[in-house]
Amino acid sequence: MLKKKQKAKRLHRKTIVLVVTGSIAAYKACDLVKLLREEGARVLCVMTEAAKQFVTPLVLRARSGEPVFHDFFKTDFPYGVIHTSLAEEADLILVAPASANFIARLAAGMADDLATCIILATRKPVALAPAMNDQMYAHPLTRANIERLKGIGYRFVGPVEGPLVCGKEGTGHIEDPASILEQVIHVVASKKRSKRC
Repeated sequence: MLKKKQKAKRLHRKTIVLVVTGSIAAYKACDLVKLLREEGARVLCVMTEAAKQFVTPLVLRARSGEPVFHDFFKTDFPYGVIHTSLAEEADLILVAPASANFIARLAAGMADDLATCIILATRKPVALAPAMNDQMYAHPLTRANIERLKGIGYRFVGPVEGPLVCGKEGTGHIEDPASILEQVIHVVASKKRSKRC
């Protein structure tokens, strides 16, 4: 019997640093990790303090098969300088979900936790999948923060219209994990093509 030809994994030998922030949509990070790994990626998860209110480091560790990073001052990680090491190791940094608070802190150039320090220290592509209340997403300050980050080359995927935690429908629902995966693959492939030029 002929063996089925295995489909090429589109993120083979790629490292994705997945930043999970404080949003109810954090539970979708587990599905996202699974999809990224199925495409061959190594996924290193970084959590903000607020993210730990929605999903535990243990769950993400089980899904990713890797240590989960959340404490800037922990000494038992396999890196000397954790934020610069993760910034260099990543082929792409993905923030999913990206809360309004985290987007605002990034746009202001804050470096007050591990996640923001990694992003400021990287020169690799950064993609964000926002998730928040529709009024927060529509607020002029949030829109300005997103435009500022787009202006320096950060990619955004979503949000989309869907059910929100407040019980209504609106634009602020995180993009589907499969769509986020496709954006990650597109950004990583674009980076590879630009290196060849």
